Amino acid sequence: MSVTIKSKSDIQKLREAGRIAANALVHAGKVMHPGMTTKQLDKSIHDFIVGCGAVPTFLGYGGFPASACISINNEVIHGIPSEERIIQDGDIVSVDVGAAINGYTGDNAATFAAGRISGEAQKIMDVTKECLCRAIQAAQPGNRLGDIGHAVQSCAESYGFAVVRDYVGHGVGRKLHEDPAVPNYGTQGHGLKLLPGMTLAIEPMINIKGSAVVVRPDGTVLTKSGSLSAHFEHTVAITASGPVILTR
Repeated sequence: MSVTIKSKSDIQKLREAGRIAANALVHAGKVMHPGMTTKQLDKSIHDFIVGCGAVPTFLGYGGFPASACISINNEVIHGIPSEERIIQDGDIVSVDVGAAINGYTGDNAATFAAGRISGEAQKIMDVTKECLCRAIQAAQPGNRLGDIGHAVQSCAESYGFAVVRDYVGHGVGRKLHEDPAVPNYGTQGHGLKLLPGMTLAIEPMINIKGSAVVVRPDGTVLTKSGSLSAHFEHTVAITASGPVILTR
């Protein structure tokens, strides 16, 4: 494992990339509505990022054909935008997006409500967001990776929900995926020590029922149970004074 410690200058550049990625996500939440296709949503996100002078990190990454991963309801992550997929009233829509500028990339995700959603759908979104908040609070210098994972796991399980274990967060910097892997489960006080200058994409993926997932031939990851899933993510810098969210 090769973890890159970032300088203050690196973190400043990551903050710029993170700001664009965050604003692209805010834009996605504003324009997304029932009746639009996921392809239309993706194009709007793409145009926003390019309009900011940045490059959509996901486009072409590992052959991915779009600028955002758009995953609906029981889709966990890696949903491919399509002209056939129409967002329906009552859907929950996870949007995962990255933006690269000046050689650095910001990565973030959020799950949005399309129209009027069920109480169960609102609950999984609220809990997943709470999991992310608790994970970021645990990302203190001197703590361990297991403290982040434990924060997510204990929060999700306290509501009877399940953590996806097959996919994890990651380091982020000049590359979209860097060391270390950042699991959403773990034991307090275990794992790699968190040091100032580390930059992590922390991203809880939480299912209403069961942690197991299945993967479609196109790479889209779904809950095996068919239950709803939510996904929230921030790029976070570990600093001497505590965690700093770079994708605000």
